[in-house]
Amino acid sequence: MSFMKNRAGSLFLALLTAVMVGVSGCSTTIGELPSEPAPALSANLADSYLLEPGNRVRLVTFNETNLSGDFTLDPLGNIAVPLVGNIAASGVTARVLAHRIEEALKRNNLMQDPSVSVEVQTFRPFYVLGEVRQPGEFPYTSGLTVLSAIARAGGYDYRARKEEVVLVRVVNGEQKEFKAIERTPILPGDIIKVLERRL
Repeated sequence: MSFMKNRAGSLFLALLTAVMVGVSGCSTTIGELPSEPAPALSANLADSYLLEPGNRVRLVTFNETNLSGDFTLDPLGNIAVPLVGNIAASGVTARVLAHRIEEALKRNNLMQDPSVSVEVQTFRPFYVLGEVRQPGEFPYTSGLTVLSAIARAGGYDYRARKEEVVLVRVVNGEQKEFKAIERTPILPGDIIKVLERRL
């Protein structure tokens, strides 16, 4: 009988150990910070941001109010410009799009020397995950830092490791993780992961 009790006790202890290991391993916010620091300076969005379906842009054609206005990229990544028709806009910068519109205006004999500028009005959203009060997706605005992004997510929760976070960013088509601090600038599409502090 004592053998059975000892065996049952050993099985229970082994099961309890396995459960505790499983629980500690399942937490997605406990982990180490990457060693590579995040870039300290953000790129100039006007020169680097690639448009995608759903983005809204402001088109200004000099001295032509009927060829100016706000436009949204359709699901195929085009914008419908008055008198010109659809212009492919997805995957290019605002500057390249402005050049494409100028070329279309010349090609259709609408203007001899058009001057077009394009300004991005809405960007890809950013995400805040982990130990914050309201994790989720948020609209991007120029000038955001890690700290202002966390503020949009309701601030740190009581378990959070503060001041340093994991920043996930797509670089040259590949997702990379960086160690970031509160004043690190963020870009459209970035993911901020706030880790749980070690007790």
